[in-house]
Amino acid sequence: MPSNWILIADDDLEDQEMLIEVIEQLDKSLTVETASDGQEALNKLAGLPLEEVPALLILDFKMPYLNAAELLEILAKDEKYIPIPKVVWSTSSRQEDVSRCLKAGANNYFVKPSRASELREIVGQMLEYRKMKS
Repeated sequence: MPSNWILIADDDLEDQEMLIEVIEQLDKSLTVETASDGQEALNKLAGLPLEEVPALLILDFKMPYLNAAELLEILAKDEKYIPIPKVVWSTSSRQEDVSRCLKAGANNYFVKPSRASELREIVGQMLEYRKMKS
């Protein structure tokens, strides 16, 4: 049975709230959990049985303790986490950041939008990745 929850790791509470609001508008069946940094996200994932891992990880690039690339690199070392779709979103559009995240296992990298209409479109694209989970 596929899991029906998403983990958002972002140290900006406003960004978390905006994401949750749009996710709930687009799919009321999803449960959203949050982590305020990369280490907290790793702690929430640790010890979960395979059937309980999230359907999608949404990671802010710039987080304390572990940024998205560092977290992705750790997750890539454990086969249990490899099938989880992972997307990064960030204020950074630096090619080095994008490349590092994609190389470390992110399915996509989104730059945080400035308009609500763009946010809805981006979240819709993010949610499409959870359908890829095997």
